[in-house]
Amino acid sequence: MATIERLCVYPLKGLDGIDVVSVRVLDGGTFEHDREFALFDADGDVLNGKRTDRVHELDTDFDPEDGVLTVEPPDGDRTVFDLDAESDRRRAETWFGEFFGKNLRLRRDESLGFVDRREMGPSVVSTATLSEVASWFDELTVDGVRRRIRANVEVSGVPAFWEDRFVGEGAPAFEVDGVRFEGVTPCGRCVVPERDPDTGEPTPEFRERFVEMREKTFPEWAEEGAFDHYYTVMLIASIPESDRGREVVDGDPVEVVE
Repeated sequence: MATIERLCVYPLKGLDGIDVVSVRVLDGGTFEHDREFALFDADGDVLNGKRTDRVHELDTDFDPEDGVLTVEPPDGDRTVFDLDAESDRRRAETWFGEFFGKNLRLRRDESLGFVDRREMGPSVVSTATLSEVASWFDELTVDGVRRRIRANVEVSGVPAFWEDRFVGEGAPAFEVDGVRFEGVTPCGRCVVPERDPDTGEPTPEFRERFVEMREKTFPEWAEEGAFDHYYTVMLIASIPESDRGREVVDGDPVEVVE
């Protein structure tokens, strides 16, 4: 049976995600606490893994109950910031600015978050997809691929690339305890999945191998014309306004609907 296997949000854009038992859909259609905070440089550009591989050097955690961010750099000097407090947000700006060597401002958006596709919603992948991609590379694990792909919703009990069926003309949707997810677009990938999530080191010929195997294993139930290229994995979905404000819970059943 198709089931929600894992829910994950990324409180500070570009850094580590946290698993959550349940998550509320915001009025903007994204998940609460997902990319709620982001660091911007003096030119107004967001700091993330596309711009610097140094994000992989940091181990971070976030407690959504009290707004506390914990950061541990390579030297192990653990630092804690209360992001609900203005003074600590300014302190965090200074800390991250010194680490990345940039003048940074920490911003917060509790209504939508700083997601890349601001008119869309959560990202979705199946556990089987993660396992399939891991099998293409000798040194990759399922959890390693999970951390490279960085999805919000993981669904178990379905085949690899199950999520591909939800894009294209006449594609179905799926529901999680009555919350409807409609596919918008396959997720074309950037440089981040090519890197080891712990070290930032690129996996040799990752993109080439991925594209080769993605084409070979492209599922018969997917509409190929809905994909611009094969360096694509994960679904970007949208949640209708009528279902926003509700919660999605880990372990909930998933039902495909028209």
